[in-house]
Amino acid sequence: MIENLPPLSPKTIALKIKPSVEKIIRKGHPWLFEAGITKQNKEGNAGDLTIIFDNQKNKFLAIGLYDPHSPIRVKILQANKSAKINAEWFREKINAAYEKRKPLFETETNSYRFLHGENDGLPSFIADVYADVLVVKLYALIWLPYLKDLFPILLEISQCKTLVLRLSRNVQQKTEELHGLHDGQILFGTLENEVIVFKEHDVLFSANVIHGHKTGYFLDHRHNRKKVGELSKNKTVLDVFSYAGGFSVHALHGGAKEVISLDISAQALKIAKQNVALNNLQAKHQTLVGDAFQKMQELANRHQRFDIIIVDPPSFAKRDSEVEKALNAYAQLTKLAIELVAKNGTLVTASCSSRVSADDFFEVVLFQLKQSNRSFREVERTFHDIDHPIGFEEGKYLKCGYFRLD
Repeated sequence: MIENLPPLSPKTIALKIKPSVEKIIRKGHPWLFEAGITKQNKEGNAGDLTIIFDNQKNKFLAIGLYDPHSPIRVKILQANKSAKINAEWFREKINAAYEKRKPLFETETNSYRFLHGENDGLPSFIADVYADVLVVKLYALIWLPYLKDLFPILLEISQCKTLVLRLSRNVQQKTEELHGLHDGQILFGTLENEVIVFKEHDVLFSANVIHGHKTGYFLDHRHNRKKVGELSKNKTVLDVFSYAGGFSVHALHGGAKEVISLDISAQALKIAKQNVALNNLQAKHQTLVGDAFQKMQELANRHQRFDIIIVDPPSFAKRDSEVEKALNAYAQLTKLAIELVAKNGTLVTASCSSRVSADDFFEVVLFQLKQSNRSFREVERTFHDIDHPIGFEEGKYLKCGYFRLD
């Protein structure tokens, strides 16, 4: 329960940084790496308030939270203007985030990302809402001293009845510092079933908020799923890397005559079937378990064609050294998909690799389309939905393109 959260009292650290790094922080970048620090007055624990002073006049530059477990040693909360980090400051940030999401609440949607980490000014802190359940995921221990302030505000503004705490793998490993907190813990309210049914543009989905991946579901493609649904009437659809069937269900809801969900995970496809069943759309849905590259080639060998193909793979580049390999994978997937798109069909292809720029991704896709000798038209490019705002360059990760093949 919230009232039993550990009573932690963060101390204050003072430090100075390299002039080159100072310029970046002044511009609002939320990360200070360990290598950028030139002087520090004391050792710090996770969550200690860190004041950064400028080099020229020794005046306030920024305030952030200290993280001894990460090469990103300080996560910046505010720069250029001093701040007292307390409940009032948190309320201001959370209210600002909520205001950005308000247009979503006017649709038939009761699921959204409430806080998007650095991009909403709260680094390493994610909060998602599924119906009346608030799921908070921490990616760093820095927030432990502040949860007593944050949680009541989040519950009040979201009007959720239950709060579930999720912890990233690296946080879970710091068991001694978690003060009894654990992944999947219910800190407020009750939960009769760990699988929550929620609504996304009038389509029903489910999220396992205790054991599911991330916070239980991927909300960031919501606008693209809706768009695919609007394109799908009387169409045949192949949903590659379908995971829990987000695109598949919207396509069926939009009137597709046949949808195949392809994923390497049989467990994910089981969830996809359940999501289809929630909307009573089973009759036109098939699942295909296997490696996407291999199965797409097999479908091509059988001369199968689809009116719409969605290719939405997981991140192929977790680090910079993997970017070239990721671009090759996108090229191969695009080439396979082109062969499977029917005449006058649509290819929807996406990347969630933050280290692959949108320009590089679309360059690869367009090159493969030109090489195919099929005439095509680029219809649209989309990026982040309204509840996944971007506050700094590295916060960009999602890009999606719609291409019509004649």
